[in-house]
Amino acid sequence: MSDTVAHALLVYTALQIVVTMHTLSQNTASMLPLFALVVLVAAIIPLFRRYERKWESLDDPAAADPACGARFRRDQLAVWLFAIGLPFAVTGVFKAVVALLG
Repeated sequence: MSDTVAHALLVYTALQIVVTMHTLSQNTASMLPLFALVVLVAAIIPLFRRYERKWESLDDPAAADPACGARFRRDQLAVWLFAIGLPFAVTGVFKAVVALLG
């Protein structure tokens, strides 16, 4: 799970920067997207760390149990869904807030 979390953090951060910078270039008067970038990069780390701790606490025989395979894949999928989906979802919310306020 450590590899999954590490790679997902890289993807999440890159997507968040690209999506946020695109928003910033469209609306240079607002610091909201930049603030969102900082907050969300800091906020996602504890969430991903929770998944990592869950799996590192298992000893080798428990982790090798075939019954854990489905749960492991589910957790991997959740990490990747957060990593890919959150940058777009949050940027959409901030765009809506800027549109309502501006």
